[in-house]
Amino acid sequence: MKDYLIVGSGLAGIAFAEFAIQNNKTITVFENYSQNSSHVAGGLYNPVILKRFSEVWKAQEQISLAQDFYGVLEVKLNTHLDFKVPIYRKLFSIEEQNNWFVATDKPNLAPFLATELKYNKYNGIDSPFGFGEVLQSGYVDTALLLNEYQNYLANLGFLLKESFVYGDLDVQNEFIVYKNVRYKQVVFAEGFWMHANPFFSNLPLDGTKGELLVIRAPELKLDVVIKSSVFILPIGNDLYKVGATYNWEDKTPTPTAAGRNELLTNLKALVHCDFEVVDHLAGVRPTVKDRRPMVGTHPKHPNLHVLNGLGTRGVMLAPAMAKALFENIENQIPLEKEIDIKRFKKICWD
Repeated sequence: MKDYLIVGSGLAGIAFAEFAIQNNKTITVFENYSQNSSHVAGGLYNPVILKRFSEVWKAQEQISLAQDFYGVLEVKLNTHLDFKVPIYRKLFSIEEQNNWFVATDKPNLAPFLATELKYNKYNGIDSPFGFGEVLQSGYVDTALLLNEYQNYLANLGFLLKESFVYGDLDVQNEFIVYKNVRYKQVVFAEGFWMHANPFFSNLPLDGTKGELLVIRAPELKLDVVIKSSVFILPIGNDLYKVGATYNWEDKTPTPTAAGRNELLTNLKALVHCDFEVVDHLAGVRPTVKDRRPMVGTHPKHPNLHVLNGLGTRGVMLAPAMAKALFENIENQIPLEKEIDIKRFKKICWD
């Protein structure tokens, strides 16, 4: 009998798989490529909501755990994954400068915001009011991470690249059977595809489509992430990711002309140098209206669990949420009320 069947190998699925492996658990991971939001994500981790200069929920705890987690994976996979790059928030007025200074005086934000404004000159970017620098920020190369970790799982014989058939799941009292293999626990980490899951489809998972561009801009020469109406993230060789859009109606992972035009309009308002678009990507983020993850155990099937709803901050949230679920299952450590799916009891389980 194996310990865990993990359905989904995006950021949430591989984070849970890694905690299970570190604790000597036997696992099988399914990758059926149902959604690609983890693959196309910008990968930024940022402890501050820069639109209104406020702290991300449990930012320090999440970033500290995430950086340790990805550091371990870099050694294990012998691959550079975590790029610690400051984010420069472009400021547009004296009022925004003042708001930045007010934010730097707040104890919960002080570790994340530089107290001196930056007036770096970048080719093609006008910034008369300077930039506010975000500390403890950076990005993870999510596409590389998922590819390398899936190869690692495959080499161990832990990865199955095939569609998961819910109807073949035999849920018994003491264990689960799937295609003649017994498992103690099943963890569903399917992202937006959870809507097709008969055990958890009642949960109020929303979906927010995001699109981004990859551009080549040899004149830009950025060594930081620029954040304005879009972010510009340098990924090497004069290439930059530009994102992202937010569409609450379209639930397809297909790039659109409207998304491309929105990104190009905002980019041209920020950057005044030549560039070319070399790629256009899209995915559906698994978002929740209360902006908290969905973690927990099915009320009628104690061996079925969900790890979902990481939204726009999957890189930061995945390690912390996977660890919380693993410790809840293995050691009965209670989940925080903010993330536990029990908060939806009146909506979904009556």
